[in-house]
Amino acid sequence: MNPTSPLSTQVKSRNQRRPRRWLPWAGAVVLLTLIVIGFLPRPIPVETTRVVKGPLRVTVNEEGKTRIEHRYVISAPVAGQLRRIPFRAGAEAVCGRTVVAVIDPAPSAMLDPRARALAEANRDTAAANLEKAREQEGFAAKELKRIETLFQEKTVSPQELENAQWRETAAAKQLSAAESALRQAEAELKEFPPGGGTDVVQHPLEMRSPINGKILRVLEESARVVSVGTPLVEIGDPSQLEAVIEVLSRDGAAISPGAKVEMDQWGGGAPIEGRVRLVEPAAFLKVSALGVEEQRVNVIVDLVTPGDQRRSLGDAFRVEARIVVWESEGVLKVPSGALFRRGQEWAAFVLANGKAERRHVRTGRSNGNETQILDGLNEGEEVILYPGDRVKEGGRAKQVRVGVM
Repeated sequence: MNPTSPLSTQVKSRNQRRPRRWLPWAGAVVLLTLIVIGFLPRPIPVETTRVVKGPLRVTVNEEGKTRIEHRYVISAPVAGQLRRIPFRAGAEAVCGRTVVAVIDPAPSAMLDPRARALAEANRDTAAANLEKAREQEGFAAKELKRIETLFQEKTVSPQELENAQWRETAAAKQLSAAESALRQAEAELKEFPPGGGTDVVQHPLEMRSPINGKILRVLEESARVVSVGTPLVEIGDPSQLEAVIEVLSRDGAAISPGAKVEMDQWGGGAPIEGRVRLVEPAAFLKVSALGVEEQRVNVIVDLVTPGDQRRSLGDAFRVEARIVVWESEGVLKVPSGALFRRGQEWAAFVLANGKAERRHVRTGRSNGNETQILDGLNEGEEVILYPGDRVKEGGRAKQVRVGVM
């Protein structure tokens, strides 16, 4: 048949007008596929990090302050007139040479003429009382002998004998008291200079520094009358410093003498190193800024950093301390944010083949940021950070960022 013939042209036009019946079915299949894909759960974007081995350090972080190890408070040994102290805080003090305070002793009240006359009168009265007591005691003793003789002759009653014995005993005691009063009066009279004079030279009392150091505080600067025991000057050696760190009592129980301490935020550059010397055996109650009552204990730290590297550090300076309770190298660890509670155990989600796999883990030490893993995870595995409620066992997850430890 000739392709150009009229008959072939009609057949071709009928084939073009015939509808393609498979197209609707194809569209339905595509639509159904899209609907199924739309209802499939999408992978949850999660942050992950790897389980690695490395160093782990557990510390107790608290604030503290420095203090001079040995401080000396110079007090007035006698009552008198204090001369004005010319020193200021920070002045150098040399042991045995620097005179930090001078006191002119006050004249004794016993040097008053009226007091001397009174003391002499008391002495004379005591002597007269002593003579009287001796006579009374002698009379009572003789009377007792007479009564005893009459009692043997059965002339007096037993009651009269007992009365005589009582009078003799009382007279003996009065004699002893009179002798003591006379000795006291004579001792008071000896305080006065011989010849009745009242002019006694009172030498100024100089108080010198007991150590080489600096004057920390001048407690009494102006000249005035001071009593015995009045604190005048405080002296110490600023190069001999220690730190006092207040920690919770439960943390103090885990700190051992010799533990390493790092202190920063003291105003200098590099942190200051120290060693725990003592955890005080007695705790004390302290109310925090939030009004919570806490049992705290002082940790005394010796500074290891040489003095020339902390010259600007002084007494009662604030520091932020990190006391190392435990540390180790080559510890299997993960960030603490990857762990969560599952009943009474700890668990973590491991990202494997695009799915979240829950693992029960056994933990060890933790410093708040990182936690030691004893069992349940292997080195190099990817764990999900902060999984939350969206991550489920066997659920699909997509890694968006790898955390760096």
